[in-house]
Amino acid sequence: MLKSELIERAARFRSAEEDPSRSLADCPALVLNADYTPLSYYPLSLWPWQTAIKAIVLERVDVVSVYDRAVHSPSWTMQIPSVIALRQYVKPSEFPAFTRFNVFLRDRFSCQYCGSPQHLTFDHVVPRRLGGRTSWENILTACAPCNMKKGGRTPKQAKMPPIVQPIRPTSWQLQERGRAFPPNHLHETWRDWLYWDVELEA
Repeated sequence: MLKSELIERAARFRSAEEDPSRSLADCPALVLNADYTPLSYYPLSLWPWQTAIKAIVLERVDVVSVYDRAVHSPSWTMQIPSVIALRQYVKPSEFPAFTRFNVFLRDRFSCQYCGSPQHLTFDHVVPRRLGGRTSWENILTACAPCNMKKGGRTPKQAKMPPIVQPIRPTSWQLQERGRAFPPNHLHETWRDWLYWDVELEA
């Protein structure tokens, strides 16, 4: 099952009060690294409940929080984990994959010519017809109207200077961006681990 599907299913249940009626298919586990930070924000690091339980049995993870749901066998009962942490630290890769979504995330989901968050696509800063490459350093998020307006010209020719010059981000930079755009469908047991840098209320 794709992680996006797991997230969508989790979106149906935002409160632990609904746990007893929760389908097992709607019980993904948030996976934390050994330092108790998420393995990934985008996509959010989720495992299906079967994978999480297998990792528990193999003693590869520690259970941090659980759903109010359990699975049974003739000899044991186990609550479904909602948050687990790896016992061995996994070093994240230095640079993220060059994907359409990661370009949008780097650019804060806004057009780099006018700032609009609507009708986003991507633009070659130096057009391909002029030798521009499809790379981190030559792709920007652009709204459809700005993309059409710029056409096959350079920003200088179109008199449309970008707000920020495109760069190849590090994985850390993208994770920082990701925390500014949290998904709105989190199980309550996940919040402490996704919002650890938010100022606490007095």
